[in-house]
Amino acid sequence: MKAMASITVRNIKEEIHRALRVKAATHGRSTEAEIRIILENAVRSPGRIKLGSLLAEIGREVGGVDLEIERDKTPAELMSFE
Repeated sequence: MKAMASITVRNIKEEIHRALRVKAATHGRSTEAEIRIILENAVRSPGRIKLGSLLAEIGREVGGVDLEIERDKTPAELMSFE
C-alpha cells in the first residue's frame, strides 16, 4: 500500500470552512474528501498529455485502425539459444 502524506491547514476563516462543509455535503462526501478533490483539481496540469488521448490522435492521423484485419494464427516457432 502506498504511503499517504498528511497536511494540516490552520487559520481557515469560519465562512470558508462552512462553505467547504456545505459543498462536501452537496456532493455526498466528507469535508476531508472534498478538500482532497479540490486540491487534486487545483494541481492537475490542464496541458498534460494523456496517453489514451495521444494514442487515439495518432491513430486518427494514420487513418484509423482496421479491426477487420484477419490475424495470422500460425503458431510461433520456439526460440533456440544453441
